[in-house]
Parts: sequence; structure tokens; C-alpha cells
Amino acid sequence: MKMKLLLLIAFVTTGYSNSQAQFFKKLENAAGINAPSSGSFTQDEAGQAIKEALTKGITHGVDLGSVTDGYFKNPTIKIPFPPQAQQVESAVRNIGLGSQVDQAVESFNHAAENAAKSATPIFINAIKQMTISDAINIVNNQQKDAATQFLKRTTTEQLVAAFKPIIKDALDKVNATKYWSDIMTQYNRIPFVSKVETDLPDYVTRKAIDGLFYMIAQEEAKIRKDPMAQTTDLLKKVFGNAKM
Repeated sequence: MKMKLLLLIAFVTTGYSNSQAQFFKKLENAAGINAPSSGSFTQDEAGQAIKEALTKGITHGVDLGSVTDGYFKNPTIKIPFPPQAQQVESAVRNIGLGSQVDQAVESFNHAAENAAKSATPIFINAIKQMTISDAINIVNNQQKDAATQFLKRTTTEQLVAAFKPIIKDALDKVNATKYWSDIMTQYNRIPFVSKVETDLPDYVTRKAIDGLFYMIAQEEAKIRKDPMAQTTDLLKKVFGNAKM
């Protein structure tokens, strides 16, 4: 693995003249990567396969999350009451306002579903920026969600900035802001409680993004391991021959 990493660094940090290209190809063959034999794949194919796998995972993941109840009825990505406000949830349930808490949680999730579609262009732009060395590292990485983690590192802050206003509007549209305000008003009327401050749009935004990454990671894992999910010749060639 160290040898592969050194080769990639050398490739990126040096000029790519004809003599260097020949030298690099010899080193590649010695290290056992990207050799042009029938059972291997080229750098370009690795890059294309990662982009194809990510695009496939993103499309399916976003589609699953953006439908009605895509978050709310999926226990793995369902957005719960904010952890820092658990005492609020318990207290208002104890005074007979459990239905309002349930309505608030449902509205958080419907807001996330409404916003999910806006993630696709940001993800696709990040995929276009991916370099050959990124792709090779991801293909050879034993982590089943290596591509998703790359996406997470390169898109999270953009997603937060894009999602937050959409989430805020969606929260207003599905009455989440009202439910939240009503709950906090009732809670603050309870004697001797400490006030809890939660940035609701920020909380729902980040949980919505976490849910999308989870869905994309599931799709990536399938493509890496399951031949049935490798739906094109390129995916079969690259992921079928990569050392996972």
C-alpha cells in the first residue's frame, strides 16, 4: 500500500514527460497496479468507474431519501428530536403533549425529504473535480465507503450552505417551526426548568445530510461487493479486479 501511495505522489508532483511516463509505467507494473493485462484496469477506467459508481449511488440514495416518508419511515436515517433537547421531549410528553412532539419529529423529516433533491448538483460537481489519484486510492481502499467519505470531505460545507435555507423554508412549510415553538413555549412554562436553545434549521440540515451520506454509502458497498450491483462492464472490470 505504501508503494502505491509513493507512486501516486510521484505522479502528481512531477512533470509528466514521455520519459517520466515510461518510467512511471514500469513502476506501476512492478507495484502490481494498473498493469494493462486482461485482468486489470487502467487509471482512466478507475476514474470513470468511481465516478460512475458515485453517480449511481447518489442518484439512488437521493431518490430514496427525497420521496414522501423517505426519511420519516426509514429508521436508519429518521431524524429524531434533537439530543440536546431530550429533557424537553420527556417533560412535554409527561404533561400530555406527546402528539405535538410526534408532529414536530414528522415535520423535521418531511423538511429533509423536501430538501434532499437539491444535493444532487453539488455531489455531481464534486465528482467532476475528482483527480486520477483520488480515484485510484478510492478503488484500492479497503474501506467499503471510501468514495462516500471522499464525497463527505469535499461537499459537506457546500451542502450545509445550500441546504440550510431550503430546510428553513421546508420547516416553515410543514409547520415544524410552529410545532417546535409551541413545544418550547410549553416547556418553558414548567417551573424551575433551564431553557434549552437549539438551532433547529442547522440541526435538521446536518441530520438530513448525514442521512444522504448513509444512503450513498449503502449503495457504494453494494457496488464494491455485489456483482449484481455492478451493472455495467466498466464497474465489473474495475471493482471485480480491485483488491477489496
